[in-house]
Amino acid sequence: MALPLHPDTPAHPGEYRNPVLDEDWPDPDVIRWGDGYLMVASSFNRAPGLPLLRSSDLVTWEIVGHALPGLPPAEHFALPRHGGGVWAPSIRAHRGTLYLVWPDPDHGLYVSTATDPAGPWSIPHLVLAGQGLIDPCPLWDTDGRAYLVHGWAGSRSGVKNLLTVREVSPDLRSVLAPGRTIIDGAALPGYRTLEGPKFYLRDGWYWIFAPAGGVATGWQAAFRARSVYGPYEGRTVLAQGAGPVNGPHQGAWVTDPGGADWFVHFQDRGAYGRVTHLQPMRWDSGGWPVLGNDGEPVLSHAAPVNSTRQGMRAVDGSDDFTGTLNRKWHWQANPDPAWSILSDGHLDLQPIPNDLGDLRQLPQVLSQQLPAVACTFQTSLTLSRTTEPVRTGLVLLGQEYAWIGIEVREGGAHLVCRRSGTDQSADRRRVEEPVIDQALPAAATVRLRLSSDGAGAVQLAWSTGDTDWAWVPQTFTPVEGRWIGAEVGLFATAPPGAGSPPLARYGAFQMRSTQSTPGEA
Repeated sequence: MALPLHPDTPAHPGEYRNPVLDEDWPDPDVIRWGDGYLMVASSFNRAPGLPLLRSSDLVTWEIVGHALPGLPPAEHFALPRHGGGVWAPSIRAHRGTLYLVWPDPDHGLYVSTATDPAGPWSIPHLVLAGQGLIDPCPLWDTDGRAYLVHGWAGSRSGVKNLLTVREVSPDLRSVLAPGRTIIDGAALPGYRTLEGPKFYLRDGWYWIFAPAGGVATGWQAAFRARSVYGPYEGRTVLAQGAGPVNGPHQGAWVTDPGGADWFVHFQDRGAYGRVTHLQPMRWDSGGWPVLGNDGEPVLSHAAPVNSTRQGMRAVDGSDDFTGTLNRKWHWQANPDPAWSILSDGHLDLQPIPNDLGDLRQLPQVLSQQLPAVACTFQTSLTLSRTTEPVRTGLVLLGQEYAWIGIEVREGGAHLVCRRSGTDQSADRRRVEEPVIDQALPAAATVRLRLSSDGAGAVQLAWSTGDTDWAWVPQTFTPVEGRWIGAEVGLFATAPPGAGSPPLARYGAFQMRSTQSTPGEA
């Protein structure tokens, strides 16, 4: 479904524009830490998981690391589990220690700790096993006791639209008491899919900020009580209203050093995922929070204290392939170190003999988010030899996909572009549809390019030697993944049983903002 896009008008000096991150960082939670802020986001099936981002001003963000090198249980996530894995996490600091608490809806609630957001993070501890437990957030009370609030996924448990609180040990390692339902969405007029709670204390009130209404169509509510177990009263504090920002909800309340309050939340942008917005926040005479412009999202606003100049509104994914991989990269499942080697400014991908024809089933796709801004991605590709079957290239990945690269089959190397098809073979494997297929000279180096207008159109291109770019005549529409946006990736794969397929060598990966029209050189 096409969702509202934002006027891309520049902000005035001293202002920021929403979204502050116009790419897929789902279910953000934010805290003050040191002289800046930390944000964590959902990562679902992707590994490494639980990305940690840092900002000095709530506007411009950079990745500092991941808390999960691989997803537990390791064997389960050796294959892509689209829609599974890490759902909405929370981050909190308590007595100098950072706590991450997150749900896997098929396994339970996990916790990990660190003293530095860059890690090392402790081995994930399963604090509460069970299916359908989602969106946990801890709270340490003034008397030293600790609590965990969470929601429910009806797809796993048959229960939803409820928020539950459990007392837990102060180290969040064990549950001390049975859960108690504190808010029942069924008892609230119009409420559906109440989830994503965040727990706070303010002036003797227990506050729960929680979204309802669904990912693309929901709103943000706030609830308060004098007791941790309620009774809670609530109201809607942020909704679309007459503006273009659909479903503004699920995020975090944070206070800047000057004492001003802010709310960080997402908006669903379809193929571009859940993008990050920043709303001003104040308190009315009755002690209730007022978000945005009297409860509707702002598109621009005076920047927070110490705000820096707003840039591309996307984390730079460029990589010269020296040292370590750009932290923006992730795999579609738990990685094997043998899949990739950084070598003299190149990335060597080892083709894995697991190709059954559908790139969505490959764990070894190295990818990053496709931003909702006009940009290009470019790299070069060379095969170490062209005598064994292999295919490798640059892919626009979602529940549907398109890719361009090199395929070696009987008869030699070919420059190919293919897209995922709707037909299936006799054994129910997806059959790709050819777009381009032409012979290549042996050992040719091919430059590959993906150009996106940030508004629903992507074109692929290639070049050999010093020739001009040749654009694939077909334009592709990015399609979201399962609970995530579309991605840009690199892959290498070979048929089952392949003995020693050749290495795929990629040159520097360049991401740059562009206002040019796809199809122009």
